[in-house]
Amino acid sequence: QVQLVESGGGLVQAGGSLRLSCATSGRTSSTYVMGWFRQAPGKEREFVAAISRGGSSTSYGDSVKGRCTISRDNAKNTVYLHMNSLKPEDTAVYYCAARTSIVVPTTSSGYDYWGQGTQVTVSS
Repeated sequence: QVQLVESGGGLVQAGGSLRLSCATSGRTSSTYVMGWFRQAPGKEREFVAAISRGGSSTSYGDSVKGRCTISRDNAKNTVYLHMNSLKPEDTAVYYCAARTSIVVPTTSSGYDYWGQGTQVTVSS
């Protein structure tokens, strides 16, 4: 079992940047493939990014590709999502997710554990 706690969300102006963090506890984070998803009001949960257990492989959703970077520090049991050039349409609750697998899923059904989410609001 693993617990995930997101932080770093907030209000930012369009064009700005944010760094989200996801701290894992309960088991060593290197056990897990980690992902970030987001969900805006009235919309389905959307894949943002994912990273392999060792950090050598990453994947990004089309809507954030080129503007986001996912990284991890297994010594700190933390995964990060750096977001640049933020747009109002990036406004959503951002969720961290984990699964014990070498496969890096890009769908929410591929993950076993979820955090509570952190709100990101981008003003125009």
